[in-house]
Amino acid sequence: MRLATVSAKERGETDRLLEAVVAQLRTEGYRVLGALRATGQDGANTHCNSDLWLLPDGPVVRITQDLGTGSSACRMDAGALEDGVGISAARLSAEGADLIVLNKFGLSEAEGRGFRALIAEALGRGVPVLTGLTDTHRSAFERFAGGIETTLPPDEAAILDWCRTAARPHPAICEEV
Repeated sequence: MRLATVSAKERGETDRLLEAVVAQLRTEGYRVLGALRATGQDGANTHCNSDLWLLPDGPVVRITQDLGTGSSACRMDAGALEDGVGISAARLSAEGADLIVLNKFGLSEAEGRGFRALIAEALGRGVPVLTGLTDTHRSAFERFAGGIETTLPPDEAAILDWCRTAARPHPAICEEV
């Protein structure tokens, strides 16, 4: 099974790396599904807004809810997250994929929800998975992965090398590019 994580120390760097890797792989003809943190978030109270761009071509799903002025807490919208997971799972079933890329294995996944089932389904189908990972959820991820994971350095070239080795682009797409 092919499962890899990447963790960068600088805030937002893992997201930037994954976005660059996905962009490059798509130009090479890889069918990449999953979810990345959407860039260019707009609106008020952006410290609490978290949007996911569902690969390959949207939509963008807001996975947090606004608790109103005066609230200092951010609140995950579990229903919106599960809607995004459902879209991604349906795409995997209908279209297949060469690679699944997820912005992170976070709290929802650590608790057995979120994209965790999609990761398992993809691996069961032989589709490699690349995900961001923070130290906060590392132990939960390691329990989930059971030793099959590869830890990649936060280096675009190294991540691309792993992706190219783990996944093979779909021949029909390569011929069109």
